[in-house]
Amino acid sequence: MTAVLTRRPGLARIRAVRSPLHLCCLGFVLLVAAGALLAPLVVPYDPNAVDLGNALAGPSPEHPLGVDAAGRDTLSRLLLGARTSLLGPLGVVLFSTVAGVVVGMAAAWRGGWLDSVLSRSTELVFAFPGMLLAILIISIYGEGLSAPVLALALAYLPYVSRLTRSLALAERARPYVSAYQVQGHSALQICLRHVLPNIAPVVLAQSTINFGYALMDLAGLSFLGLGVPALTPDWGRMVFDGQTAVQHGYPLSAILPCVLIVLTVVAFNVVGERWADRVARRDR
Repeated sequence: MTAVLTRRPGLARIRAVRSPLHLCCLGFVLLVAAGALLAPLVVPYDPNAVDLGNALAGPSPEHPLGVDAAGRDTLSRLLLGARTSLLGPLGVVLFSTVAGVVVGMAAAWRGGWLDSVLSRSTELVFAFPGMLLAILIISIYGEGLSAPVLALALAYLPYVSRLTRSLALAERARPYVSAYQVQGHSALQICLRHVLPNIAPVVLAQSTINFGYALMDLAGLSFLGLGVPALTPDWGRMVFDGQTAVQHGYPLSAILPCVLIVLTVVAFNVVGERWADRVARRDR
């Protein structure tokens, strides 16, 4: 009698989710988030305390990561800068995800002229670069975090709405939707209680990836001097302020925020893609 070896798909799924790269990136994301939350409690110095007599000093026991061209402690600005650097992308993702889900669900469920109008509107937003829209809004309302967050949220909305629309159309064609309609459930009840929970993992995975891109875009605006005000600790602003230090041969205050931006973006992208891959494996 010959033993038959069968494949265990669950084992492959577990290995994919628990890969070293995924775990490292997830741990880094949690570490950055914890640092941002606890920053006011652990910062050793006031991030805006200027000490020109100690400007561009290298690492020391008092300042483990040195100070910038204005004599401000680099470690303190990095820790508090994490709050601003993560808060902006979080606003972009929350607004674009909520609005995108509403638009996509409405287009998929109603169809007809509403679907056409919403689809054409999102295509118009696709044709307008998000960074250019952000620069335009900032030029009108001035520097700050709210203007670029709103602009990038509008730019990211079409990605979420088109994904939601395609997923909702597939769910609407399933027999359980027809069964609930026969039982007298309203469209809103079916969408909120049944369709949305089924498509939420894929949408959240995409939103996680969008978070990394939003962080990079907002950091780029701050580097151009169009983001947060000058005295606000922010990683992108630190790179902008660190240009003077680089010119004088002290690049540490500019390199460290660059490294954090790159690592955070990569970590969020890996976590989001791994989450999406897990959902795809589950649906097979």
